[in-house]
Amino acid sequence: MSALARASLACILLLAAACAPAPWRATIPSTWFPSPNHDERRPDFVVIHHTGDDTAAQALATLTSPAREVSAHYLVARDGTLYQLVDERYRAWHAGVSRWASDEDINSESIGIELDNDGEEPFPDVQIDALLALLADIEARYHIPRANFVGHADVAPGRKVDPSKYFPWRRLAESGFGLWCDDPPPEPPPGFDATLALQALGYDVSDVPAAIRAFGLHYLATDEEAAPLSPQAQGLLACLVEEARQP
Repeated sequence: MSALARASLACILLLAAACAPAPWRATIPSTWFPSPNHDERRPDFVVIHHTGDDTAAQALATLTSPAREVSAHYLVARDGTLYQLVDERYRAWHAGVSRWASDEDINSESIGIELDNDGEEPFPDVQIDALLALLADIEARYHIPRANFVGHADVAPGRKVDPSKYFPWRRLAESGFGLWCDDPPPEPPPGFDATLALQALGYDVSDVPAAIRAFGLHYLATDEEAAPLSPQAQGLLACLVEEARQP
């Protein structure tokens, strides 16, 4: 390698080092001896929300306010405009106290997506098109299981109801994001236990009526409290549990 090439390479390496973020280190004297045995946070869930606001501008103000202490990785506006608010490598504050299956710190394991919607309106096609494009991009990079595309209400039953009964979960499932079973559902098997099935699907069943309501929001397009589940809803639940077991 010529002297000019070596000098150029040295400059490139210096520039790369200058651009790389400095490691977080102890504030007392220590020697930096880096190990290659680590990786960045890799999300295993996507949690979908609605903002509850009237405009994307209002949502952006809320999601970037130090006083509010809430955030999400992305916001999808009603017109399909996509905003990124938090680096995917970092933990956004979107799910709060939450649980799905055995995972109790959903914020640390997920990407949070807010949809510009007041919770009382359908979601425009252009907005869902933008969401699907984003989900495809996320799935291609992280290979998130299809069963792990969930709503805020799913991981926080009784506390949250977003993304509302108007959200088109079936359309997402048809694109590979989330679970779905078409009507009519099969009959539930003899001795079917709906509470155990909800738990197997991922719901926190410490408050069974809340879990049932969250299930209804996602799969029955209703926010009415309905406990116990009807035979038809139980058949749907049994079908979804089987779907979740598929690779």
